[in-house]
Amino acid sequence: MGRVLVTEKLAQTGLDLMAEAGYDVDVQLGLSPDELLGAIVGAQALVIRSATTVTADVLAAGTDLVVVGRAGIGLDNVDVPAATERGVMVVNAPQSNILSAAEQAMALLLAQARNIPQAHAALVAGKWERSKWEGVELYGKTLGVIGLGRVGALVAQRALAFGMRLVAYDPFVSVDRAKLMGVELMGIEELMGESDFVTVHLPKNAETLGLIGKDLLAKSKPGLRIINTARGGIVDEDALAEAIRSGQVQGAGLDVFAKEPTTESPLFELSSVIVTPHLGASTAEAQDKAGVTIAEQVILALAGDFVPFAVNVSAGDVSETVRPFMGLAEQLGRIFSCLNDGLPDTLEIEYQGGLAGSGTGILTLSVLKGVFAAATTEPVSYVNAPQLAAERGLEVRETSTITAHDYVNLITLRCGDHSVAGTLTGPRTEPQLVMMDDHTVEVPPAPHMLVVRNDDRAGMIGVVGTILGEAGVSISSMGVGPSATGNTALMVLSTDRLVPDGALELLRGSAGISDVHTVQS
Repeated sequence: MGRVLVTEKLAQTGLDLMAEAGYDVDVQLGLSPDELLGAIVGAQALVIRSATTVTADVLAAGTDLVVVGRAGIGLDNVDVPAATERGVMVVNAPQSNILSAAEQAMALLLAQARNIPQAHAALVAGKWERSKWEGVELYGKTLGVIGLGRVGALVAQRALAFGMRLVAYDPFVSVDRAKLMGVELMGIEELMGESDFVTVHLPKNAETLGLIGKDLLAKSKPGLRIINTARGGIVDEDALAEAIRSGQVQGAGLDVFAKEPTTESPLFELSSVIVTPHLGASTAEAQDKAGVTIAEQVILALAGDFVPFAVNVSAGDVSETVRPFMGLAEQLGRIFSCLNDGLPDTLEIEYQGGLAGSGTGILTLSVLKGVFAAATTEPVSYVNAPQLAAERGLEVRETSTITAHDYVNLITLRCGDHSVAGTLTGPRTEPQLVMMDDHTVEVPPAPHMLVVRNDDRAGMIGVVGTILGEAGVSISSMGVGPSATGNTALMVLSTDRLVPDGALELLRGSAGISDVHTVQS
């Protein structure tokens, strides 16, 4: 089934899940960068956490890699563009630790407000310092939430229960949605100027690196306290230390740092700073969820199925209406490529019926995956199919209409003289080909198929059946469709095995047969 290389500690439930699926789970902890280059050879999947750096060199060495799985949220230690270029899927577990991360932010928020770690340290050192560590109430204070995503929303919800006023900066959240959460949206400078506490919940990227720096801190409300459980580097640590020394900022609670692991920082010298060693996801529940989630994603990726948490697959949300049609779309792509004897220059894809209003991006990816799988020898995945299309100049034109005349839902592929259409039928929603090259046929797609264009006259089915029978090929199913003019017909047959070359030559040389194509999956 393939080897899964695991380079960091993963919950046993996740390891067991991959092993039960039949994979060789190879756990090698503490690998150096050079050792990783050797260990990755021959692995189909790589599972990591935050300590392993997946560089372009690692991806190049992993020539068999299908997927890189990050058991957590952040992906700043993975070269995602290089993975995409190589067709390697990158997946994470974005929902596994959101609750733990939100609770860590609240823990630091409360610790900052009441100076809990400092008071504890003083007391165990023999000092009773009630007045020195006087705190403040959260009630009535303004909390600025920078980043109102999954974690930020959970923090806002919990802070609301403490009676805090909530303001937020997030250009991707609508005013109406924020209002429903009890949050007032505003610009980041205004937020810094009004907030008593600020909590950071942003991804780390070129736009957010150093976002909270010297200039922004200078515009903050005097006495501000800052919490960061997101990613190190978003808050400029040197600028923060300077702002705390000057009195502009009262204190900070940090779980993440620009360089990790770290045991030295100018912030460590400041008594009003509380620090923890990246414990946001360090709960038993989060570890278990991350292990199970990433194992599930890796298994799906290795099986060639759609992976919900793939970060480098541009498919958008996949609805329950669309999901069952993914296999059919890929089969149609393979069939079309075989009919066309290779890649077309332009591919028209039409979605009819309920599919048209349900987000068909993943279906187009499935079609391309099928087209290239049949037309090229390169590994093809949901990741690199769009890139392969761009490199080969394949223009894809999509059209959608909610009106379907003969079927509830229909997918049609077309280019020049060739076309194929299919749908799902019956209580088991089984795939069915319903049109090929504008001939109406009804036959289920199969691993081995034969498409024969012939004169529309008596005896032609017998000619084809005889040649296949003499070659030892059984016909599993068959559909016959005449042309609109009635001069020609199309036979689409499913066979139990690949039709031998000799039989194909006999078919092509038979009177009345004008064209023969094989379709292999």
